[in-house]
Amino acid sequence: MKKENRNRKSRKSGSFFSHGDEAFLSVEKKKARELRNSAWWRRKIATGECYYCRRIFPPDELTMDHRIPLARGGRSEKINLVPACKECNNKKKHLLPHEWDEYMNSIREA
Repeated sequence: MKKENRNRKSRKSGSFFSHGDEAFLSVEKKKARELRNSAWWRRKIATGECYYCRRIFPPDELTMDHRIPLARGGRSEKINLVPACKECNNKKKHLLPHEWDEYMNSIREA
């Protein structure tokens, strides 16, 4: 198998990473866990507002979402992390912010 074929995205798994990127993911996920346990995150979710749909939820029902997903090169930094309801987070998956905006506009127009 050629090297470039091994590093391509696996369609079956849906992963955007090659196996060499597992160390990066591990570090970024660890940083996200640390931030999730911080006073900063508790303040961020205190209003209960989902960043995407703007609906209000009990703070413990909000999830931490990477606006630019780790799978697309995002980092676990405060500027990239937002509270999201589970529905929005599941729908967004690995979309970039402009892809999410296009999706939201398409369902509003339908």
